[in-house]
Amino acid sequence: MSDEVQLGFVLETLTLPLTQILPSRKIPPEISDTRKYKQIKASIEEVGLIEPLSLAPKQKKLDHYLLLDGHIRIMVLKELGCTEVPCLIAKDDEGFTFNARVNRLSTIQEHYMIKRAIERGVPKERLAKSLAMDLGHMNKKITLLDGICPEAVELLGDRQFSPNISILIRKMKPTRQIEAVELMIAANNVTVSYAEALVVATPPELLVDGKKPDKMHGVGKDDMLKMEREMASVLGNYKVIEQSYSKDIMILVVAQKYLIKLLGNTHVSKHLKTRHPEIMDQFKSIVEMTSLDGSRMSERTM
Repeated sequence: MSDEVQLGFVLETLTLPLTQILPSRKIPPEISDTRKYKQIKASIEEVGLIEPLSLAPKQKKLDHYLLLDGHIRIMVLKELGCTEVPCLIAKDDEGFTFNARVNRLSTIQEHYMIKRAIERGVPKERLAKSLAMDLGHMNKKITLLDGICPEAVELLGDRQFSPNISILIRKMKPTRQIEAVELMIAANNVTVSYAEALVVATPPELLVDGKKPDKMHGVGKDDMLKMEREMASVLGNYKVIEQSYSKDIMILVVAQKYLIKLLGNTHVSKHLKTRHPEIMDQFKSIVEMTSLDGSRMSERTM
């Protein structure tokens, strides 16, 4: 494997006529009625195009480029009467490669983008209009990270979540903020309702104002105490698993590689099938075990 990371796109943008760009997929006409379309249109009208379109390399003997990413943006640009657009040209012509791995703007990245725009003198009203949101929601985006410790911010770095979660997180002290965010990520449940439950289950000494909420809708005092005990238990189990996870995965990968080689021996495989079928079934389940991305555990880089 090469030590140097290869860039997937040519760094310089290229301004091209819209007539030279062909879509790689069909976009339904009704998409122009969606909130996303209207938000992108408002943003381009107020601020201009921020992110260039992504194109596949031009094929020989053809005068057109294939659009990899930016189908809604190009629809908006055509509607607004634009004739040219800045583009990034990919070095690889496999369109699905880019689309499968593109990372959309996270909530925290959006927060930094909004703050930078305001620091550069863009009025909040204009920015709110360009992003199709009201001023109240815009203010929540601006103050998103106020009162949240850096460790919790780092954990939420690539996530998309409601700004109302920040309001709940900042009610807790830094150590509890980290625990709460870890629990939400471990449960894959970064939602307002779950964050509210974590606040309710937090001991008073770990809350900023030192006072637990009087009640939560649909939850009595006994339920709150039970929830607090269960949350403490879950956090303890999470910490134990976190400490041993890397080691366990390494052992599993090594064992899987060994079993693949072992079962590749026809004599061994035949003996296990005949004399120890229950062991053979267990070995097969380990060999066929896959990671979250669908690849075999032993195929992952160690």
